[in-house]
Amino acid sequence: MDFLRKLLFLPEQASTIAKEIDWLHYSVILITFAGVFLITGVSAVFCILYRSRRPRRPDERRPPGPTPPLWAEIGLIAGLFALFVAWWGVGFWQYVRLTEPPSDTYDVYVSAKQWMWKFAYPSGSHTINTLYVPEQRPVKLLMTSRDVIHSFFVPEFRLKFDVVPGRYHSVWFTATKPGAYKILCAEYCGTDHSRMRGEVVALTASDFDRFLEQDGGGGPGDPESMSANASEPSLSLRGQTAAAKYGCLRCHSVDGSPHIGPTFLGLFNARVPLEHGGEIVADAAYLTESMMDPQLKLHRGYGPVMPSYLGYLQPGEVSALVEMIKSLRHPPASAPLQLPANRTFPIPDAPPLRPNAQESSP
Repeated sequence: MDFLRKLLFLPEQASTIAKEIDWLHYSVILITFAGVFLITGVSAVFCILYRSRRPRRPDERRPPGPTPPLWAEIGLIAGLFALFVAWWGVGFWQYVRLTEPPSDTYDVYVSAKQWMWKFAYPSGSHTINTLYVPEQRPVKLLMTSRDVIHSFFVPEFRLKFDVVPGRYHSVWFTATKPGAYKILCAEYCGTDHSRMRGEVVALTASDFDRFLEQDGGGGPGDPESMSANASEPSLSLRGQTAAAKYGCLRCHSVDGSPHIGPTFLGLFNARVPLEHGGEIVADAAYLTESMMDPQLKLHRGYGPVMPSYLGYLQPGEVSALVEMIKSLRHPPASAPLQLPANRTFPIPDAPPLRPNAQESSP
């Protein structure tokens, strides 16, 4: 079907989901065009067969024409409705696939703001406007915005997902071959919206390992670039600092012991019972939502005492806190639960919450 892709001016297929999405696109285009040609042809035949051959008198009635049976009309309407539902079902299934990643993904945190894309890797490295990923390995993006709604769009991957302030949304993909692929913002976000561009660079496994070992900063002259070398602390370690800075450890334990709030040990990806019924998986989206609006989905058995950190936490600090909680997802098998020696957390007095001044920085 490469002929159809070129005929429709579609970019190359560079992810595992691209071919499936293109097949849906092809079916919609081909069936729609077939319907248009069929209706046009039938209309032309009717115009020829049933054209008026002589002028009619004003009192002359038109002879009755053929009437299709009722079952044919019902069948046509039902068929069109079934076709619409089938297309909707396939599209919904593809959306669900993109939002439910496999368990072995490489996670990258994406922060959008006017007018750039920032990428944070679990190793602690940061890049700006260039996302480095390994080929043939699932990559999960956990995305948020610092200002307005943006939309992360990679045409070659057939991947487009809205990025919303104050929330983390996840989507995943697998790049099928090395190369550089454009990142566009598909949601109008301000005067420089058209310049909010970046690229995904898919590397072989060995090249990606080398990238993580060497400098992967945002580039010379960029005040927000950070080194990707081994001396840069990992997101998990930076999350420990943020947890102490904002007083998280005054209410949440890290060794499984009961406290004012749920323990961080074993919390990530656990099923959390909710106060008003039901349960939810404590993934990155839920943890972020709990930081920004803690009363929305309250953990059963704990009081509504946690304040909102919306406007206080930077996206980088949120992703670091999520990575710290993720690093504690496997509790020790023996009791009582104790952390290893290299996972001790300082617990100073928490400073009073005030809006983060850096949040308004460019």
